[in-house]
Amino acid sequence: MTSQKLDASGLASALASLPTLDREELLERWRTLYGKPAPSHISRSILVRAIAYRMQEQVYGGLKPATRRLLQRVAEELRSGKPVTSVPSHTLKPGTRLLREWNGASHEVIVIEDGILFHGKRHRSLSEVARLITGSRWSGPRFFGLKASKASADVDS
Repeated sequence: MTSQKLDASGLASALASLPTLDREELLERWRTLYGKPAPSHISRSILVRAIAYRMQEQVYGGLKPATRRLLQRVAEELRSGKPVTSVPSHTLKPGTRLLREWNGASHEVIVIEDGILFHGKRHRSLSEVARLITGSRWSGPRFFGLKASKASADVDS
């Protein structure tokens, strides 16, 4: 990729090419996009996703200011060791993608109009998908990080 910015028409092909790049090419792409070297132990999967995000951010714009402020508050709470209380309510809109790593594997779901899409199949709820992934009953919103765990909720009380 050259140093010139992508436009919306070139973005799709640039994103599609990312998985074909070797690690050195990905690391160079990171340096170009972020202006600094990638973290030394970053996985290839996360490297590709972070590069793809940055490319999309340059074409379509970044996070809304309110989202940036929320993330800053959460980071400050985590840094101070306090329980995270700055968690917004979650209304999942169709098209929302959730990613969860479990036992070394990444699992992605997509919210659709009438449920959750996981591995190309429609499921009724996040809890149903969490059960498929873990083999045991889980709160789907908790499993995908949309709700605090009971233990951290008890600390707040």
